[in-house]
Amino acid sequence: MREDQAAPPPADVELIGRRTPQRSTVLGALIGSAEFLSAQALHLRLLAAGEHVGLSTVYRTLTALAEAGRADVVRDPGGERLFRYRPSPQHRHYLLCRVCGTGLPVDSSLVGSWAAGISASSGFADVQHTVELTGTCPDCLREQ
Repeated sequence: MREDQAAPPPADVELIGRRTPQRSTVLGALIGSAEFLSAQALHLRLLAAGEHVGLSTVYRTLTALAEAGRADVVRDPGGERLFRYRPSPQHRHYLLCRVCGTGLPVDSSLVGSWAAGISASSGFADVQHTVELTGTCPDCLREQ
């Protein structure tokens, strides 16, 4: 693992399935990135850094992290899934810039309360939700 990659917390490594150096490398690279990344973009970064990790390993690791609640997932305008490390298991929502991809966490307590109310009133269990908020950030607006 390179010096500029963060060391993955041991508990998070356990969430990604079988512990391998490649999966730990993927997790460390995701932790070291502050932006949302596609699996392909993360894979290219790893290759450029001299890491030997297969694209399928990157996909499996990111999917496992998202399912374990340790990666936030948003979709870009083309529908591709983008990932960012989530340091706590608390569910978050983001406002994503359609131009540059910057993601801003937003207060989602109203959405969570609404989803819980729908769950309670409908009798459904294990209700999950997806909320996509997109716009143009102030920096991109200035450039336009």
